[in-house]
Amino acid sequence: MAEKKKIYEADLYKPIQKLFVKEGYQVYGEVNDCDIAMVKGDEVVVVELKLTLNVNLLIQATKRQKLTDLVYIAIPKPNINRRTKRWTDLCHLIRRLELGLIIVSFSGNRKTTEIVFHPTPFDRGKSMRQNKKKREALLKEMDGRSSDSNIGGSNKTKIMTAYKENCIRIACYLEQYGPLSPKKLKEMGTGDKTSSILTKNYYRWFERVKRGTYKISEKGKRELEGNRELAELYLQKVEIGGLGEETKD
Repeated sequence: MAEKKKIYEADLYKPIQKLFVKEGYQVYGEVNDCDIAMVKGDEVVVVELKLTLNVNLLIQATKRQKLTDLVYIAIPKPNINRRTKRWTDLCHLIRRLELGLIIVSFSGNRKTTEIVFHPTPFDRGKSMRQNKKKREALLKEMDGRSSDSNIGGSNKTKIMTAYKENCIRIACYLEQYGPLSPKKLKEMGTGDKTSSILTKNYYRWFERVKRGTYKISEKGKRELEGNRELAELYLQKVEIGGLGEETKD
């Protein structure tokens, strides 16, 4: 098997030069700290070269934006599937910085250059409009939480979601007041998803006593022990006087 030829930053220069010369640019290497600088009429373009896409490359490129709006970063074709979320996120970052991206592929002695995208102004308003549903989901999740139970930056730990808080609230009332109907639980403040939570029983915290009536399971009681602080908060919120006769055995 032939040994793979090592690639250097300088190997990126010629294919990029050739590409832009075809477009009518005068291309120059190493001009006042710019890896590649080129001009066509009043248009000035700068390209920064690196073997890997990293923070230093992005810093270097954004500095060149003091000279011109048309700044590209150029790298060898990366060993990453361009359909993956990581590649999409990287491209979003580069676009967000209003940089262009060039990829140079090496196959034997053949070199091909691809402009993935050109440097263009980033429209934050458009980006936020396109992600309106994600923003609404974020606000809905925060609105559904009763406490700040998670530590920001944590990973590989159980996250307290609004859904789980809702389950804890239902389990808390069932433990405290005995079997209840979804209707009565909603009157106590457990929300519109109460019936769905009890029916789906995702955590196996609930048991159906009879049609339309549920109680807390043994597993639910054990889980509740680890969430006593939150359970006490919910007990303080409920209007005990409004429970009526349904809580009686």
